[in-house]
Amino acid sequence: MATPAAPNRRTLMTRARPWLRALHRDLGYLAVGLTFVYALSGLAVNHISDWDPNFNNYEAHHQLAVPLPDADQAVADLLLTTLSIADKPTEVYRSDTHEVSVLLEGRTFHVNTETGAVLEDGSRPRFLLRIANWLHLNRGKKAWTYFADGYAAFLLVLATTGLFMLPGRKGLIGRGGVLVILGIAAPVLYVTLSGGP
Repeated sequence: MATPAAPNRRTLMTRARPWLRALHRDLGYLAVGLTFVYALSGLAVNHISDWDPNFNNYEAHHQLAVPLPDADQAVADLLLTTLSIADKPTEVYRSDTHEVSVLLEGRTFHVNTETGAVLEDGSRPRFLLRIANWLHLNRGKKAWTYFADGYAAFLLVLATTGLFMLPGRKGLIGRGGVLVILGIAAPVLYVTLSGGP
């Protein structure tokens, strides 16, 4: 009785491709949320020398009725009452002969005691971006490390399954292979031409 021939590699790959496509698709969907977080945060943090990726700095102007009280704390109390601020100041001090500074969490008020003019400067967290940066830079430490490792594993599987999804000239032995080589060459060339770490 003749021994059945072992299936050739092409047949095995042909059978595996639908499973690779399904795995690639499902892991891709699963990784979308984290991909957005890491991509947005990566763009923001790459340009940290040009802007603050976590906070939006602002200035605002207010006016208090004059004359103002002589005591610094009384000036601070009047400011908070006038602007309907319920927070307690972390510090109140005279920053200049005619200026009282009132520090609150995330903002400072500079009150001109002669004119009643108030300059407020502060910072507000950037919507979503601050959270994305917090996650990307692993501020959550040990617990988030497991999620980040899982995401890295997803990316490795996505990259690997993507290599074998298409057969022939559009796949790894054709155009796909050329693109893979270009993708590998980009960081290698950069490190080589820039002098490396």
